[in-house]
Amino acid sequence: MSRIWFSQQLETTATFWRVLRRDGVALGFTTHDEDLWFDGVTHRATPGMVPSAIRRSAGFEADSAEVEGALSHDSIGAFDLATGRFDGARVLIGVVDWETLERHVIYRGSIGSVTEQAGTFSADLVSRKAELQRDPVPRTSPSCRASFCGPGCTLSAARFTHAGVLASFDLARNGAAVTTNASVTNLAGGTLRWLDGPYAGQTCGIAGVDAGRLLLEIPLDSAPPAGTRVTLREGCDRTLETCATRFGNAVNFQGEPFLPGNDLITRYPVPSQ
Repeated sequence: MSRIWFSQQLETTATFWRVLRRDGVALGFTTHDEDLWFDGVTHRATPGMVPSAIRRSAGFEADSAEVEGALSHDSIGAFDLATGRFDGARVLIGVVDWETLERHVIYRGSIGSVTEQAGTFSADLVSRKAELQRDPVPRTSPSCRASFCGPGCTLSAARFTHAGVLASFDLARNGAAVTTNASVTNLAGGTLRWLDGPYAGQTCGIAGVDAGRLLLEIPLDSAPPAGTRVTLREGCDRTLETCATRFGNAVNFQGEPFLPGNDLITRYPVPSQ
């Protein structure tokens, strides 16, 4: 039998919320005055962190919620927020009985936008209903729609993943010079994942290669030190020629390179001179 919460005048109830970041870090917090351990996560006592009212509806419109708090806990710092460690993180909010640890999740979503001002932060949460607004029907395109080494592509990610060490970083160009056995040219369009240093666990897209440096898509506020270890994933320009010649994977190409364009209906015969 499920519990009816707040059915009595005095309840041993606290609010908890859990953050599952994209880099694999799980953080738990509670409004109780002591830490609580459940679901394999220690929920730290953070009285200054207050979830706002959560609006839930039976319709298809996205439910709204917001969380505010102080940048006082070691798990949430201004640098981590500024570098995007919490962007897109999954969030669970619920109530827990701090005596029996009986709990109930009342909200599931992800972190949308995060703002920081005067030592405090606020995070807008996007509910799971937002996924219903996506159009799952694929559209025709001359380039491949599949994620490189992902579903539909079928190529092995390990085959195109290489270890590397940062030699130097140019903040002005947002470019990283990396020592690796991989072909630097093949890394364009791929990803760079920091294994240690101030950005450990974060992944940056490689926008291009210039003078042997990998130009990252996300600007960095400070240069990582030389010797920082990285993991590099090769990229793909999503063309049929590259898929066939470089990867030998044309049979799995997820595009329509020979489909006539929209201008076909506007073409008309022109008399010869």
